[in-house]
Amino acid sequence: MAKSRIEYICSDCGHTSAKWLGNCPSCGSWHTFKEFTVDKKPSSKSHKGKVEGLDKTQSPQSLKDISYEEEARFKSNIPELDRVLGGGFMSGSFVLIGGDPGIGKSTLTLQIGKARPDLKILYCAGEESAGQIKQRANRLGVSTENLFVYTDTDVSNVLKQAQELQPDLLIVDSIQTVYRTELSSMAGSIQQVKECAALLQQLAKKQDITTVLIGHVTKEGSIAGPRVLEHMVDTVLHFEGDSNYTYRMLRALKNRFGAAHEVGVFEMREDGLHDVLNPSQLFLSEAESGVSGNAVVCTIEGTRPLLIEVQALVTPSNYSTPQRTANGFDHRRLSMLLAVLEKRGGYQFSGQDVYLNIAGGIRLNDTAGDLGVMCALVSSMLDKPISDNTVFLGEVGLGGEIRAVNRIDRRIAEIQKLGFRNAFVPGSNKVGKTKSNLNLIRVKNSIQAIKKAL
Repeated sequence: MAKSRIEYICSDCGHTSAKWLGNCPSCGSWHTFKEFTVDKKPSSKSHKGKVEGLDKTQSPQSLKDISYEEEARFKSNIPELDRVLGGGFMSGSFVLIGGDPGIGKSTLTLQIGKARPDLKILYCAGEESAGQIKQRANRLGVSTENLFVYTDTDVSNVLKQAQELQPDLLIVDSIQTVYRTELSSMAGSIQQVKECAALLQQLAKKQDITTVLIGHVTKEGSIAGPRVLEHMVDTVLHFEGDSNYTYRMLRALKNRFGAAHEVGVFEMREDGLHDVLNPSQLFLSEAESGVSGNAVVCTIEGTRPLLIEVQALVTPSNYSTPQRTANGFDHRRLSMLLAVLEKRGGYQFSGQDVYLNIAGGIRLNDTAGDLGVMCALVSSMLDKPISDNTVFLGEVGLGGEIRAVNRIDRRIAEIQKLGFRNAFVPGSNKVGKTKSNLNLIRVKNSIQAIKKAL
């Protein structure tokens, strides 16, 4: 008779230990080990990671004999999704989409059926009934006959239906709900997620079926499950957004067939997600003119330049320790820029409360926005507004110097596109030809640039 044994598995990275540990030696997380009972089953010829129809192998091929078709991609006809994917879905690719609950993951995948009614899509739902999916499809205007809904969560049945139907696109919503009956652990556990993902990966590669997995996220915002899940897939897409705003950002964290960190912008409406083809105009649409503390910077998200508004408010402090609040900007970098302003420019913020906000709910991670942030801070402190037609570019060093930024020509093209007249750019950057109505102001020192702007 087979005996069972106890194993302890880290819920963050999947590391297995024979005894409970407070700290995971693999990922360093604390108190993440959970107890699992593993049944020892007699060995058999068939491995648990193989199913009928997916165990066929090919002999090794010479690289020059391998055929490759440039037209192996097919578009979803959702421009922002195709942009993030690198031009569309690659045939036989394995894609993972993660994001907060209610952000729009299921809505986006279901809308592919509306944009491409000619595609044969198998939608495997483990979190909703067929009636609920039909109701959402009616709201989104999806009425194609090529969309098939399957509500079983047994991964063997999912694989069987996919092999019989041979869809162009298989959607599994979500990977945490499917399970394999041969494993004793419950659905969503580390073992189940790894095993089911491995089987779906075999299906995608051997049957040439493009597979999209929808994944849950942890409370920290990272994709739930073992880290190996992100290594197995070809593309990892992450949905970002703020509940206070209607826009959503789809970011590629990994892409074997396109540019990584590419970003697509959507707007959530009652009838689904809509593409935002000009996000810069969206983020600047509510900017107020003639108000001190406002500055416009140009950041790069993936390969896309975005113009966003930086808002600063500097007021006398009523407390012994002044407050430093940053929304959408790194708090430590804000402290560094304030120190540079005090040391190099003589602007005293020691008795001032400082509030910094990146308008629109977007997060500014690009260091090219340093100069714009400093100008906004000094503008609010002196109560002198910055010209509405001015954009700032430049990374600021500890000596107050302005360092070069990457992809300067692409940023300048976006600035010209939106009709700005003045652009502060680093003096060390080489800029190509510009239109005559754009005035490039080359600066090498941040303090001198602030005095020119105000």
